[in-house]
Parts: sequence; C-alpha cells; structure tokens
Amino acid sequence: MADRDPSDFPGRATVKPTAAAPAALPGKWRIGRGRPWPRPVRIAIRIIAALVGLLILAWAILFITKGRFLKPSFERMATASAGRDVRVAGDFQFYFNPINLKFVAEGLRIANPGWATRPTLFEARRIDLDGATIAFLFGKRRINRLDLADGRLDLEWDAAGRRNSWTFGDPDRPGKPLDLPVIRRATVAGTRLRYSDPRMQLAADMRFETIRAADTRFAGDVRFSGEGRMRGHAFTLSGGLLSPNETVAGGRNRLVAAARSGRTALDVSGTLPAATRIEGADLRLVARGPDLALLFDFLGVAIPETRAYRFTSHLAKDGEAWKFTSLAGRFGDSDLAGRMTITMPGGRLRIDAGLRSDAVDIIDVGPFIGYDPERLAAQGAKGAVRRVNGAPRLLPDAPLRIEAIRNFDAHVDYAVRAIRAPNLPISNVALTLDLDRSLLKLSPLTMDVAGGKLASDITLNARARPVMTSYDIRLAPTPMGRLLKGWGVEESGTSGVVKARVQMKGAGDTVHESLAHADGRIAVILPAGTFWTRNIQLSELDVGTFITKMFEDKLKKPVAVNCGLIAFTVRQGVAAADPILIDTDKNVMLGTGSFSFRDESLDLKFRADGKKFSLLSAQSPVRIGGYFAAPALGVIGPELLARGGAGVALGLVASPIAPILAFVDIGDAKSAACGPVLAGAKASGQRTSKGKPRDDVGSGRPKG
Repeated sequence: MADRDPSDFPGRATVKPTAAAPAALPGKWRIGRGRPWPRPVRIAIRIIAALVGLLILAWAILFITKGRFLKPSFERMATASAGRDVRVAGDFQFYFNPINLKFVAEGLRIANPGWATRPTLFEARRIDLDGATIAFLFGKRRINRLDLADGRLDLEWDAAGRRNSWTFGDPDRPGKPLDLPVIRRATVAGTRLRYSDPRMQLAADMRFETIRAADTRFAGDVRFSGEGRMRGHAFTLSGGLLSPNETVAGGRNRLVAAARSGRTALDVSGTLPAATRIEGADLRLVARGPDLALLFDFLGVAIPETRAYRFTSHLAKDGEAWKFTSLAGRFGDSDLAGRMTITMPGGRLRIDAGLRSDAVDIIDVGPFIGYDPERLAAQGAKGAVRRVNGAPRLLPDAPLRIEAIRNFDAHVDYAVRAIRAPNLPISNVALTLDLDRSLLKLSPLTMDVAGGKLASDITLNARARPVMTSYDIRLAPTPMGRLLKGWGVEESGTSGVVKARVQMKGAGDTVHESLAHADGRIAVILPAGTFWTRNIQLSELDVGTFITKMFEDKLKKPVAVNCGLIAFTVRQGVAAADPILIDTDKNVMLGTGSFSFRDESLDLKFRADGKKFSLLSAQSPVRIGGYFAAPALGVIGPELLARGGAGVALGLVASPIAPILAFVDIGDAKSAACGPVLAGAKASGQRTSKGKPRDDVGSGRPKG
C-alpha cells in the first residue's frame, strides 16, 4: 500500500518526527534511576579511585619488598632533616603492616653535633618497631611495640646549658626538652643510656634489660640499674617497668625505682600512663636519711641542716612543674606536712612550698640557725655549746652557703602550732620566706610567746660579700609572770609586763660573725606593774627589808615597779648599757657595763639605791661576768668587802653597835622620770623625777 500524506486523514493529530534519543548512561553514573552524576563529581571519583589504586599498589610494593629500596633515600632525607649524619649499616625495612608503620634497621647510627663530647647520639645493633600511622597523621607519636638490641643513647647539654644533643637541625639552635614518643610495649636487651648536664653537675650511666617472666600472663619487666654523680655526690639507681598484658592493651605501666647515696634513700612506686610518659603519673615517693640538707644538695639547693628524717609524698609532673603533695613525715622529734612544687622558669630553679607542723621540738630548731644537728641529737641543749680557745661559745658559727643560695629562688610559708621548749612557752609560729637572687627575707616571722606576740623581719643580702644581715625583732607587751615562769617566777601577784625591740645590722657569713660586727640598739621596757617581793628584793640585795619580810611571812607581798628600761647601744658587736634603769616604789636599780657578741663575754654591774631608810642594806653592786654559755654571778664584791672592813674598824675603836652603821642605807636614791624610760630613750635623755639629767646611768659606751 502506497504511503499517504497525513492530510489525507482529516481530524487526526499530526505527529512531527523528532531527533533520535541519546543512549542511556550506565547505572553507576546515575543518581538512583533519575538524572546522572554531575561531570565534576564523576571526575573526582575517577581521581580518588586512581589514588586509592596507586596507594594499594605502593602498599603492595612496600609490603613485598619490605621497603628495602628506600634505604638510600631514608639516609639522605634523615641526614638533611637532622643536620647530622644518619646511617644504616645493615638491613633496612620501612613499610605498612598492614596499616601501622613497620620500621627495622640494623646498625642504625645517628651522629652527635660537633660540640658534643661523644661522637654518636644513638646507635643500635637492631631496632624493630611498629608505629601508629593514624595517630601520627594527627600529630601524635605512638609506638605500639619496640624491640631494641644493644642500643646506646648519649644525651648531653653543653656547658652553658643552651644546647643539647637531641635537638636536631641547626647545631646552635637552643635545646628543647626531651620529648620521647609514647611507647606502649618494649623489649630491650643490652641497652645503655648516658646523660650529662654540666649545669646540674649531673652524669648518669644506666643499663636496661628485659627480664622474661615465667608466667605467660606477663610480657616481661624492663629492669634498669646504674650509677652517677650529681654535684659531687655519688648515687646508684635501680628499678623496673612492670608491664602486664592489660598494660599492653592500653592500661598503665607499673614503676618501681630506688635511688641511694650513702644513707640517703629515695623510693618511688606507682603507675605511668606509658613507659616513656611521666605526665599523668600516679606515684608515691618515700624519702629518708640523716639530714634533709644532704638530699637537697643534689639539686644545688641550700637548706638548713636537720636531724634524721622520713617523709612520704604523692609525686606528679604537670608541664614543667614537679609537684609533691600530701607530704607528711618527721625530722628529729618534730612533724612536718604540706606541699612543695619545683619548677625551672627561665632555666632557674624555683621552690614554692606551703608547710605546717603540729609540734616542733626546740632541739630541731637549732640546726635552722647553724647548730650541729648531730651534737644536738647526742647532747640535747648542751650540744649548742662548744669551746673556742678554752672559752665556751654559744652563738652558731656555721657559714651561710652563699654559692648554693645563688642557684635558686624560693617562696615558703611555714606554720607551727607549738614549740616544745622547756621554760619558754612558744606557739602559733608563722614564717614567710622569700629568696630572690640571693636576697633572703624572713618576713614576717611571728609567734606567740607567753601570752605576748613576737614579730620579726630579718633580711640577709648575699648579693655582695660579706653577707649583710639586718634584724628587726619586736616583742609586744607580754606578761612577765608567764614569760619567766619556767625560771621560778610564779604568776600570782605579778602583774608587770615587758615589751622589747632589737634593731641591728651586721656583716658576716655566720650568725656569730654578723652579730660580732653589728651596730644597733636593744631595748627592753617595763611599764608599771607589780612583782613578787621575793624576785625583786633578792636582786636589790636590800638585806634588811628582805629578812624583815621573811620573818613577817610577807614574802609574797607584791612590790610595785613604776617603770624600767634595760637598753644597750651596739657598736661593732659590743653592747654597752644605755641605760639600765628600773624605778620601784622603794628602790632605783641602776646598771652599767657591757657584753660582747665577739667573744660572748659578760661584764655588767647592777646596784640598787634605796629611797627609804634601811638598817641592813648591802649596797655593793652585783656583778655578772663570764660568758653567754656560762654566766657568773658575783654577789659579794670589793665594795661590800670594804663596807665589812669599815664595820670591823668601827667596832674596834667605838662600841659594839658601831659595825651596824656601815650597812645603813640613808635612802637618798634619785627617783626616775618614767617618760624617757618608757620611751626607750638613751642614757643621755634620762631624767630624775625632778627633771634633772641623770649622771648615774652610764654613757652607752663600754669602758676603754
């Protein structure tokens, strides 16, 4: 049938011919059953697929060849990066197994920089490790397994403490802290580590070995031992990292370590987050020995000597800070607790501590100011006294360790609830110590003494030689009865108080030397009050009044003191009375003479002039001589003997009653004006009650 034109069929729709439809895209390039993937996406997918293919190919090549062909490239790139020669003498492997990095090198050697004392930083007969690839991509270095045989690692700082051998690159680049990768499991054999730091005067030589355990539950312990010297002190170190199976699975490493130097011992135990990580460690420290100063000598830190000690503490490292918390223990017969932090800001050691004691024995305080702790421990208070040129010496003569205190800075807060001291009630001691580049301040130093308050500010300036020490010691009004109770003075009937101040400055590297060259003033003021007659009357030597009161059974009747001043002017270590003046209701006590910090000698004379008539009054002065450690009291002096001689002569030429006349006190003492006395004025400023200058209280200068 012939073709016909569509117009031959009226009323029927006309269909126009169209272009041929394109062929359908494969399903993988289509989004579901709809439109196809955009062209850029298809290109990206092809590129990624190619890269994955190449990675798989590279992985396969590395896995098959073990990456041995990369050895020359590794040596060249490592040498360029480290800035020093890196060589592998034997087998070399570097590949993925299957994801973690696998590295094997036999005869690996990494040179030291030219300034180092040893040619090689690291060498090993064989090193075999598996590194965490994914962790490495995120900036974390973690080794899951390390096998090291016959390794040698030499770490050292230069003499200036500016460069170290493990900081790669420019050999003059400032040294960085040692930052080892995290090692989760290690097996070492015949491995040795040497460390040297001239600034710390530290040299150590350590050996490491894995001990295979009989129990298959354990992978083996890495044991270490070695020896060294630090600031001239030899020490040994031993211990181990104990790695059970759960540690390998991501747990914590148990650490035990022991350090010994003579009788000084340190023991550390606890857990580490990883074998080479101290950050986040949970450690317990036990320290014991004969003297804490020996322990701190290892740090180059000077502290006072102590008696035997034992302390425990929790130990943690937080950044560059070593923190000792929950510290508790004893030194001698005293307890100590608190915290301490050691840091190295700017490369300079600093100690910050907050310490407290419940009770401190006075014997244990002695070494803090320079007394020999062994003598004190063996002899008690008598151990503070020694003999110099045949004379007893009491002031401590131990030199301040100038070079040691220049090595560090410190801030210490120390509180003591009570001091165990016979005859002297001391409690609530609070001390703040600051050391800033050889300037040592004990300020404030406060304590409660017999119901009063003692406050001190003491500064030792060791920035120049000799050391210059300034003393400012203040005693607030303190009940005399309580203060002297330990020496036989009873509190009942004694209402008097005492206040005092010491201001001196002296040059010298010991307590004795600084006082022996000191200038300043010492003043003890007695405001108005009452004292037991027994204590006052004996010192006044008014025999008539004393005997009368004794027979009348009025021995405990109080005697009123109007005012009193016991003061000394100190020049080059010699303290001269300036003045000694005590005004009571019946007598005026006067004192002259001096004492010396140089040889600790005493040469003081006291006399009491009566205000009222007394039949039997021995007006001869009382002499105090001898030394600080052995004072001598002379009650019968030449003046009294002269009086006795005069009495005998009168008895021979007159009548039997005449000898008594030699002991009659007519009561002509000049009462004191209490204003200058209570103001602590010098002798030149003292007045009688009538306002006239006194000429009987000395000049404030020693004889000669």
